[in-house]
Amino acid sequence: MDLDVNYPEVGATRRGDLPPGYRHLTRTADLDASLAAAAAVLMTWGLHERCGLHPEATEPRAAPGVRVTLRFAGVLRIPCQVVWAEEDAEHAGFGYGSLPSHPETGEAAFLLEAAGADRTRFTVRSFSVPGTLASRLAAPVTRLLQARATDRFATAMRAVGERH
Repeated sequence: MDLDVNYPEVGATRRGDLPPGYRHLTRTADLDASLAAAAAVLMTWGLHERCGLHPEATEPRAAPGVRVTLRFAGVLRIPCQVVWAEEDAEHAGFGYGSLPSHPETGEAAFLLEAAGADRTRFTVRSFSVPGTLASRLAAPVTRLLQARATDRFATAMRAVGERH
């Protein structure tokens, strides 16, 4: 698999031991949804669509090597590449990394873990630093937007249980 991400710590979000020198974000949410229902949304870019990021992916399902460009507010393009993915009876999720021209440099993971009958725990985990001059100059605003986006991911996944 050819990866074109622009940082060396590929896959660190999978292990959870996030590398030093980056800003770290982690959010968790308990979902009133089965793992299968939540994974159907997460692994097919439905979470990103629900958050208004308009994903354009090279494949309909997250898998290692898949590229996805997220579009925000009609002008911001956020290119990523899936660096790992997993789906089994107890877990589902993936991590994607930044590609050149991404406003940030780093990786984000979206993880689901079965937590009982029709209960699932969702975790977003990321590490990043500003990746462009504009994001470095606007670092306080960028950090705020990242935190809001992470919170929005958790809120959107909680709604999965409300729809099933």
